[in-house]
Amino acid sequence: MPDGSAHLNLPNRGFVPEIEQEILGSLLMAGSVTAVLGVVKPEHFVEPLHRRIYENMLLGHERYNSASLGIVHKLFPEDEAAQWNKLIGRPLSAYLAALASNTVHGIAGFKNSIPNLLSQSARIGLAIEAENIAVAANDPGVDPGALIRNATRAFDDIAAALRGGGRGKTRFSISEAADTALDEVQDAINRGSGITGITWGLADINAATGGLQRGEMVVLGARPSMGKTAVGLGIGIKAARSGAGVGFISLEMGSNRLAMRALTDIAYDWNLRVPYNDLITGRVSEKDFEGIVAAKQNLNQLPLWIEEQSGLSITDLRVKVERMQDVAERAGSKIDLLIVDYLQLIAASSRYAGNRVSEVSEISAGLRQIARENDLAMVALSQLSRGVESREDKRPMLSDLRDSGSIEQDADTVAFIYREAYYLEKAKGKDEESEFERSERLVECQNKLEFIIAKQRNGPVKTVDLFIDIACSAVRNAARSF
Repeated sequence: MPDGSAHLNLPNRGFVPEIEQEILGSLLMAGSVTAVLGVVKPEHFVEPLHRRIYENMLLGHERYNSASLGIVHKLFPEDEAAQWNKLIGRPLSAYLAALASNTVHGIAGFKNSIPNLLSQSARIGLAIEAENIAVAANDPGVDPGALIRNATRAFDDIAAALRGGGRGKTRFSISEAADTALDEVQDAINRGSGITGITWGLADINAATGGLQRGEMVVLGARPSMGKTAVGLGIGIKAARSGAGVGFISLEMGSNRLAMRALTDIAYDWNLRVPYNDLITGRVSEKDFEGIVAAKQNLNQLPLWIEEQSGLSITDLRVKVERMQDVAERAGSKIDLLIVDYLQLIAASSRYAGNRVSEVSEISAGLRQIARENDLAMVALSQLSRGVESREDKRPMLSDLRDSGSIEQDADTVAFIYREAYYLEKAKGKDEESEFERSERLVECQNKLEFIIAKQRNGPVKTVDLFIDIACSAVRNAARSF
């Protein structure tokens, strides 16, 4: 590899310049960066000159659809090229030519070097961050909490960059894709359920969506007190009953409170109505308690795992999912469905600090990537803004997500839940007649939940009516009367 370059005034930290030189030389030989777009990024190069060379390759691709040696050199401003000439002790054009001529593997084999590039970038990034932490930690006036938060965000960024080249297979022949599609159809025929994915446990939702699909993300949005946690947990319980392994990650509610909701939900199937708040306060009869104990035995049999922790980042979630998968495999199962409660509570990285729209976009894209990387269905609960409350008709719409980054674009399906009863309970009639109408309407819709499918890549948009007993966290098909 060419002399007189690389690690210009760089601390050692185990930097191997040949790793970067091999990739750059191969790309210069090919005169194209098409094969690495979206995988290799400028920040993956530790050596500043190599980073600038790659940036010019990307610029050449954008402007001229070429990353040839001549174009890359031409894109260096004269004054900058002169500075590099002095720093490396030879003409920049000669260094670029040496990169190409000294390449060992050529374009056919350079892809094997990409994991090494990403690994080196991450390793040195970790070393630099660790050094920064050590220096900051020696300051008696430093805020440890802020230091930990900043370090965590920095590590998130490093992990995200490392993961850039770690995706699974992404290119398939049409024959391979058709084989997989036919397998899904055959599975649906064998099940006789009319769905190609994991069951929602709610017949009308299954009919409208075909089930929860692996590698896809459903965003389930609602205002507070609409019952989104009850719906999310109920989906998980029903999917687990069908044999699917389910992970439920709660960033808000503790696992014991979720378990109480699960117990009241399961007991409801046995016509045992035990409100969630009665469990918390201990207002439970002996008969009801026996039923809850029986529900617990039923719950014990389900492949359902709960992780409770606030402030998780996307990187943290990836680690949690990997650990859940390990636990599930030891139990003879695997995580087929992941439910996250809720999206806005996920900690953002430092990349877009202060820009909430961009932060939420990064989070939603990260969740969808987790679904695809792990071949699981993702249900991300989402809290809608107060803007919904300003309308006379408070049913959520897609426009209520417009200020929430790219959630709508990232989601394969967007659904909202709405309970008219919640607003009727808060309202008061202006006079005796309107109060009577309000009370009468409240009785009619007390147990009605509207499941509004507002976006679906592979199906219709429609509203499905469901039954809900919010006090017992029980969501059922609408066959029960409202």
